[in-house]
Amino acid sequence: MFDECTGLDIVASPLNYSGGKYRLLPQILPLFPENISNFVDLFCGGCNVGINAIADHVVFNDSNDVLIGLLTTLQSLPLDDIIFRVEKLIDQYDLSRSSVNGYEYYCCNGSDGLAEYNRISFLKMRDDFNKLTIKNMNYYIRLYVLIIYSFNNQIRFNQAGNFNLPIGKRDFNPQMKSKLSSFCNRLYHGSYRFENQDFRELDVQLLTENDFVYVDPPYLITCATYNEQGGWKENDERNLLFFLDTLHQRKIRFALSNVLRSKGKENGILQEWLTAHQNDYNVHFLNFHYANSNYQTKDKTPSAEEVLIVNY
Repeated sequence: MFDECTGLDIVASPLNYSGGKYRLLPQILPLFPENISNFVDLFCGGCNVGINAIADHVVFNDSNDVLIGLLTTLQSLPLDDIIFRVEKLIDQYDLSRSSVNGYEYYCCNGSDGLAEYNRISFLKMRDDFNKLTIKNMNYYIRLYVLIIYSFNNQIRFNQAGNFNLPIGKRDFNPQMKSKLSSFCNRLYHGSYRFENQDFRELDVQLLTENDFVYVDPPYLITCATYNEQGGWKENDERNLLFFLDTLHQRKIRFALSNVLRSKGKENGILQEWLTAHQNDYNVHFLNFHYANSNYQTKDKTPSAEEVLIVNY
């Protein structure tokens, strides 16, 4: 995908993070201000927004320490080394390599995918991964391989801390390898830093009027992978909105991604906040809904009212 405003290719994250904004970037990026010194991607997730932002420096932050550990690992290793380690693990567990052997070699086809061939090997690797106790480079490369072969290429841990996604249909195919390469090459050649903080820990006094904070929190009224266990509650929503008011008072620009309504639910807290600040904040309505945010739902109608709220 190409961004006509910046003249740059839009890079896709190698992580299919639930609620990721890749497909919304052509609508979101033109709404960002110019001349940004520090771009803070406060809930970075898969980093689709921050990696494509035009700024002097980008800070990726997320409270998920495993996610930040994986992203930091991808930034710290040479691309050839990452691919070598990934393919070595694939061969070690005898997982499929359709880009080399094709689907017929594994008695599979493109429609049904590679799940049946990879299932036993995937479960063995997942079990071995969940026994690891030290979160080092080996841990994160194994996690990345699990993500590649898991359902929808997502990240999900249960309450016991175990990776628990089932087997997916695809493998380390050329598209996946291309995403990894483009993403890592962008990381290598820009000013990017990773942080692992709760948003309430961010010291706003370190920010200036030349900085910009992009905020894409878990959505209170949706049930995506990152929020399946009730990780984002009304108190978190209110604290975040107070945090944004603090930024505004300090004349620090921000943009908030959220949904006002989704599948018959309404975010009353967000609506009340917007009403109270109707002279301060502007609401841009976006044209997209996340059909795969909850893959089990039968209602795929575009009922989510996605917005970008800005204070400039």
